[in-house]
Amino acid sequence: MHRKFYWNGIILYKDKYKNLRTGMPRLQKNDNFIDKTFTVLADIVLKVLPTSKEEKQAFCYYRDGMSAQSEGEYAEALENYYEALALEEDPYDRSYILYNIGLIYASNGEHIKALEYYHQALELNNKLPQALNNIAVIYHYQGLKAADKNNLNISKTMFDKAAEYWQQAIYLAPNNYIEAQNWLKTTGRTNKKNF
Repeated sequence: MHRKFYWNGIILYKDKYKNLRTGMPRLQKNDNFIDKTFTVLADIVLKVLPTSKEEKQAFCYYRDGMSAQSEGEYAEALENYYEALALEEDPYDRSYILYNIGLIYASNGEHIKALEYYHQALELNNKLPQALNNIAVIYHYQGLKAADKNNLNISKTMFDKAAEYWQQAIYLAPNNYIEAQNWLKTTGRTNKKNF
């Protein structure tokens, strides 16, 4: 079951389902108007959609992971994401969990691990332009590092890989990634069907 609406729209907000897991939810701390509003929406969505106890728990862990991630608490976010991953069965929802794990590894400079998680996310959901973009960013960064060391063959290979992934991301989201589009044009790596 695809719960895209609440994965993408209510993921950062206060948890009313604290009885589903042990301990106090991370989002219990914030008690502002926006949190309360989205708590009500999340409550409605979870009541309307036919979800199992495990799916609700997975959602709670995912939401707590998003909250921790937004506050820079990456270790806590990873713990929550791994718990969510263990409970979540839906491939679409798992793709977003894997994507967010990739974001954390990329933020920590662990690019190889980040690439692994982005690719796992894309295996489950090939319509994730943000994962394609982030893969391209990593390859572009590696290309710049190789160029700084005068490793021109490696640099060209990395830039070509970046171009390949940016073209795919732009194909899925043509109004996004303007800087990438400009880079593709200025480096002669433009795929005409995307522009």
